[in-house]
Amino acid sequence: MDDRTQGTGLHGADRSSFRDGAPALPGQESGRTALPSKRRTGLKSLAGLALLALLGFGLYRVTAGLQQHNDSAVSEPAPPQPVAVALIGKGDVKVTVNAIGTVTPIATVTVKTQVNGQLLEVGFKEGQTVKKGDFLAQIDPRPFEAAKAQFEGQLAHDQGLLDQARNNLARYQTLAKQDSIARQQVEDQFYLVKQTEGSVKVDQAQIDAQKLNLIYARIVSPVDGRIGLRLVDPGNYVQTTDPGIAVITQMHPISVIFTVPEDNLPEIMDALRAGRELEVTAYDRANQMALATGKVSALDSEIDQTTGTVKLRAEFDNLDDKLFPNQFVNVRLLIKTLHDVARVPSRAVQHGAPGAYVYALEGGNKVSAHPVILGPQDGGMVAVSSGLSPGDRVVVDGTDRLRDGAKVTVAAEEKPAETQSAPPQENGASQPASAAPQAPPQGVAPSAGKPAKHLLKQK
Repeated sequence: MDDRTQGTGLHGADRSSFRDGAPALPGQESGRTALPSKRRTGLKSLAGLALLALLGFGLYRVTAGLQQHNDSAVSEPAPPQPVAVALIGKGDVKVTVNAIGTVTPIATVTVKTQVNGQLLEVGFKEGQTVKKGDFLAQIDPRPFEAAKAQFEGQLAHDQGLLDQARNNLARYQTLAKQDSIARQQVEDQFYLVKQTEGSVKVDQAQIDAQKLNLIYARIVSPVDGRIGLRLVDPGNYVQTTDPGIAVITQMHPISVIFTVPEDNLPEIMDALRAGRELEVTAYDRANQMALATGKVSALDSEIDQTTGTVKLRAEFDNLDDKLFPNQFVNVRLLIKTLHDVARVPSRAVQHGAPGAYVYALEGGNKVSAHPVILGPQDGGMVAVSSGLSPGDRVVVDGTDRLRDGAKVTVAAEEKPAETQSAPPQENGASQPASAAPQAPPQGVAPSAGKPAKHLLKQK
């Protein structure tokens, strides 16, 4: 290296040292370059610590607010739940079996001709109610009248021969006593009389047959009932092989055939053996209107293995013609009636893990869960075997948010309802009986017959 190069390098170093205000020492220039990087790292650390502090403070404020809200919620008890209650009473519970059945006539008769001939006259109107013996149709009687006259003539001829043979027999018997004729001649005459008597009987039978044909030619109703649509018109030649002239269905009385499960058969058999009449009520297809009330008249002789049911026939007077042949009906069979048993409204019964239970009112403003053992259901009332006593009050409306020991306010109270006849429901019971609610407490005005939960708003 020459002197100019060395001079230039020292001159540059001197300038640097003068700008920094101190003489430059060997190795000091690299330390100055690393100092700003360390400062930036420290600033980033301080910023991170500050952000963590802010997040921690915010989380503390949120947690403290929630804890304060929970403490206030625990310190303030929930307002009482408005409910409707019912008083437990005693009454009758009907043990019934619900089924479906078909209206079946006791007698269905197809009116057919018993002789061949031309149909001259029809003496009924379609849909008419007829009585037994009423005139229905007339077959041409002239062929049978002619045959009858012919056989009557033959009878007169054979009757004359019979009288002659009898007189000859009497003379021969007198002569035989006098030994004037041979005994063989007397015996021949005796058997001739027998033959002629047979011919007379044949003639008389043929006359009777034609008389019967004349009766058959005039067709009358064999039963009381309603006659259907005419199957053949006058003027046609009818024969005994034809489908018929009309169909008559007996309407009074009429029957309903229905099926019940085989599990109910022992109770039904016990009632029938005891001589009790089992009442049967028929309802319309919608299960809303009672059509007729009758009694069981017959029980089938075997159980259907396919369905596990047995057929019964119930007979109805049907004087108002509300039951019509082949009509579908719902049937309620009354097996027995339980008298003077504790009953609870079915609306009060709840179902859970321990089984059936109700919320009973205790102390006037608290409820407790009471397990109950239920019996048969009749409409809206269920028999209670154990768990409740007459006079207890149970919650029938507003049970959706109740728990054991919850406080309540009585918004409405229902008195025990009388047992009323009602149509069968899908669950096998009749329609709930109406209950008469008491006047609600002051300040609450629910409509009669409406649950309190639909009319009151919880505070």
